Amino acid sequence: MLLLACLMTAGTDDTHAGNKPLVLFGVIPRYNPLIMYKRYQPIMDYLTAETPYRFELKISRDYPEAVRFLQQGVTQISSLGDVTFAEADTQYKAIPILKPLNRDGTPFYRSAFIVRSDSPLKDIKELRGKTVAFGSPHSTSGNLIPRYLLWDNGIGLRDLKSFDNLQHHDAVAKAVLKGQYDAGAVKDVVAEKYKSHGLRILAWSAPIPSVPLVVRKDTPPGVVTALTRALLKLDRNNPRHQAIMKTWDDEFCNGFAPARREDYAVIFRMIRDIPHGCGIGCHR
Repeated sequence: MLLLACLMTAGTDDTHAGNKPLVLFGVIPRYNPLIMYKRYQPIMDYLTAETPYRFELKISRDYPEAVRFLQQGVTQISSLGDVTFAEADTQYKAIPILKPLNRDGTPFYRSAFIVRSDSPLKDIKELRGKTVAFGSPHSTSGNLIPRYLLWDNGIGLRDLKSFDNLQHHDAVAKAVLKGQYDAGAVKDVVAEKYKSHGLRILAWSAPIPSVPLVVRKDTPPGVVTALTRALLKLDRNNPRHQAIMKTWDDEFCNGFAPARREDYAVIFRMIRDIPHGCGIGCHR
């Protein structure tokens, strides 16, 4: 707990930031809390230094709480997944403002099915009758997209021997490593991270629109403008900017592009298309 407290308060010079208006920045729980603070606190420090506001991290206990925090005004800005953004859009018309770029400089990422390196499985169609770990029911890359990918390969949930939804992508990867499941579904950065630990990628999804930074309709325009300018000016090809983003979360360390609601139309369609999506309304 002491380490967590230190991470929560480290980095920002309170002498200079203390008089700035506070902005709470929400993040869905992609990893455990210690990892979350390690990867996202440097972003808060940068935004505090580069804007007239003091940004503080607000990590939710689960995906729905992140949506509620934004809806209730606890947070003014939040990094949501595509599915949680769709839920926030449906409930109160949340607005996407930015989306992160990947290593290729494009605003997309992918979902992956992972297996142990020594697994006999060679093709996604071989998951029929196997045990599978998914991410949170509200996760895009850990749940919605992988189930679509299974469906596209002729496998429904009832065709699996069993499946579970785990809370974090890292938890899925570790469970597969331990042999608790034949395969697991995670986002691309996690799949790549665990390749050196004894996992390999069984199948990739098609590109997915990258996760949006979202604001409430009544978030002060000055806050939105300041944050947008601070993040859009970062150039992944600039060595000085690379150094700034080096310790940021893997999804955020390549810069940003503007986002629009229309960018996520394919996600809205998947959520509405229940027979081909979660099948049992698991995103609810």
